[in-house]
Amino acid sequence: MTSNAFIAFQKNEDTRCIVEAILEDNPEAVVVEQPAMVKVDVPRRLVIRRATVEEKLGREFDLRELQVHLITLSGHLDETDDEFSLSWKS
Repeated sequence: MTSNAFIAFQKNEDTRCIVEAILEDNPEAVVVEQPAMVKVDVPRRLVIRRATVEEKLGREFDLRELQVHLITLSGHLDETDDEFSLSWKS
């Protein structure tokens, strides 16, 4: 059985672009939208790439900005200046 890594954000204009970037970089991603929250599930490994988010937002983006919108996450966290990833190791 494969475990999903997931991340959930407050629903707003910035997170709409962040989720679009996640979907582009994670083809297996599944989005669950609720009235005030958006959750993204990905089997095994979820990656958020700074360059993709910047492309969607149309501005520079520091991955630490994710913390402003973050509700919760699940998985082992690995973070660099260019990539934020969550994964489950089997």
